[in-house]
Amino acid sequence: MSDLTIFADQTTEMLKAPYQARHYIDGTYVDSADGRTSERISPSHGIVVSQAALGSAVETEAAIKSARAAFDDGRWSRLPAKDRAAVLNKVADLIEQNVERLAVIETLESGKPISQARGECNGAADLWRYAASLARTAHGDSHNTLGADILGVVVKEPIGVVSVITPWNFPFWILSQKLPFALAAGCTCVVKPSEVTPSTTAMLGDLLQEAGLPAGVCNIVLGYGDPVGSLMTTHSDVDMVTFTGSTAVGKMITKSAGDSLKKVALELGGKNPQVIFPDADLENAADAVTFGVYFNVGQCCNSSSRIIVHEDIADAFVERVVALSRKVVFGNPLHADTQVGAIVTPDHQAKIDGYVKEAVAAGAEVCLGGHHMSVAGLGSQFYEPTVIRGVTPDMAIVREEVFGPVLTVLTFRSLDEAIALANDSTYGLSAGVWSENVHTCLEFCRRAEAGTVWTNTWMDGFPELSFGGMKQSGQGREIGKYGYEEFLEVKSLVMRIGRTRAPWVKMA
Repeated sequence: MSDLTIFADQTTEMLKAPYQARHYIDGTYVDSADGRTSERISPSHGIVVSQAALGSAVETEAAIKSARAAFDDGRWSRLPAKDRAAVLNKVADLIEQNVERLAVIETLESGKPISQARGECNGAADLWRYAASLARTAHGDSHNTLGADILGVVVKEPIGVVSVITPWNFPFWILSQKLPFALAAGCTCVVKPSEVTPSTTAMLGDLLQEAGLPAGVCNIVLGYGDPVGSLMTTHSDVDMVTFTGSTAVGKMITKSAGDSLKKVALELGGKNPQVIFPDADLENAADAVTFGVYFNVGQCCNSSSRIIVHEDIADAFVERVVALSRKVVFGNPLHADTQVGAIVTPDHQAKIDGYVKEAVAAGAEVCLGGHHMSVAGLGSQFYEPTVIRGVTPDMAIVREEVFGPVLTVLTFRSLDEAIALANDSTYGLSAGVWSENVHTCLEFCRRAEAGTVWTNTWMDGFPELSFGGMKQSGQGREIGKYGYEEFLEVKSLVMRIGRTRAPWVKMA
């Protein structure tokens, strides 16, 4: 443990009192009808960060009713796109003005480093601005070749009321991958954040109100998946569900939403490979691998938790990654230099540790880490940066989403073997390839079964580029033009100009 880079200083200013998170329904903040609340204890600092209203069917029904009424009367859906865009741009401005307030709460609730929380909240503003631009530039098609007296027009209309369910690991970023695009399309929404990290979503209500979003267009209900989330996915007044979270819960949502044939968009788990060829820039590749597995404490659907390295360079490359891993700064998430913070819950920490212990028992070699640990003054909810080799493709630690700072190493001999190993997964969210040979990179990109493939980089993302997975990593897309179109229905208008239609019934 002494050869790791640990930062335990606690001099950063803390919250003066827990944040009070409340439901936001029909433009008003409300408590739960039964008065129930929940508390979030910081995984890194052990303090009460927030006290949140705990929703029931009462609040969920009210939020859905409000969103339905707001959609049906057209107060948002029938506004000119430039007016919707103006509100979204104002929200982006307000997010930027409140980045520090949002980031501190998110850091304390989730355990992630504050530098990453600042980046997440600041970057979210760009998603709102890009969604605003799509509101003004979306269009359909026209067909004037259907006959001299026929004009066909294809229009795109908002799908209706959308249930937005978000996870705990990137609460503000993932909300901003969904909500502004649904609003840009003219939809109205009911939002449920994770009960683990509810506060930044609740705080967004203030910004929406200040930006001039009409009451009822976005409603926020806090609470657990049962009853809040389950009602949001089955209610007859909801037209679409967009969910980010585990594959197991995504499958449950698909089944429950199927009874009413709601549209469902899912962004689920990943077991993402980076493949490193001998001719790669190994220094940059090792740095990207280290970033990819430890970013957000490894609690990231895009975590590159599985590297596949050519056997000729495997020993040297692993040594390089281990050396970099020792220099990764972990500890107090509120310090600007910290790169790896706390694990979100004790149960999740135990799950991570279980994967590591099981792999070791099966013969894997721990090159670094492999234990949960305590940080002076901050408690024991931390896990060492961990590198494991000597694994086999059938091990759970290689096949399942560990969701922690744990890297596994496989080796290959040929391009075909590397692609086979990369695709040997039930997931297909993202993948990466490292080589200076453009032919190698292009073939890998075309054959990799993943929604995003990075070449000589990792986790570069842009609002213009849609995100989503293949196989059990989900369905549908988020952000970009394709993510925006998830919230639109296509309607064909067939118009006969003049009275040239031949009668079907012949009159005598």
